[in-house]
Amino acid sequence: MKNKRDDVPFSYLVNVGHISANPVEVHLEADKRELAALAERWNVLSVDSLKAELQIARWKRDGIRLKGRVQANIVQSCVVTLDSVPSAIDETFEQIFVPENSKLARRPANDAGEMVLDPDGPDLPESFSGDTIDAGEVVTEFAALAIDPYPRKPGVEFGGHMEDLGEDDKKPSAFAVLKDWKKD
Repeated sequence: MKNKRDDVPFSYLVNVGHISANPVEVHLEADKRELAALAERWNVLSVDSLKAELQIARWKRDGIRLKGRVQANIVQSCVVTLDSVPSAIDETFEQIFVPENSKLARRPANDAGEMVLDPDGPDLPESFSGDTIDAGEVVTEFAALAIDPYPRKPGVEFGGHMEDLGEDDKKPSAFAVLKDWKKD
């Protein structure tokens, strides 16, 4: 297992050839440089911590199953007051990877040749090329999906906001303008 990739802020490369059917336990934790890079990528004020507990195991013959839990503490700007809002991320995840030409990566079709996708079913496996998978990148993707897109400080509401009820949405008649044009 290698440890870095320059094009992603948090990277942990896993050599697929070294993974067996027995799960390998891995603990990942971001350092200060990685936390700063993640804050910039996620467009938040700061990322105070990011850690993950993973189980990496062989799936079927050629695939890899990455299962784990990611925890992070971040600070965002309140969408109302722009004050700092701390929030905690705690997500469990599971991702399966198969080689890019594997039959397991194909989407299933019904008798009519249409793809059938079950929104509540398991995700389709991700494909990979080469002999490594970046477990750190998977961890950061699942953490990013858990970030609140509209953080608000507790108890803060939008004030001075008036909702348009649509009462004035009537289109004026073309002749209404002319009715007061010439009054004598």
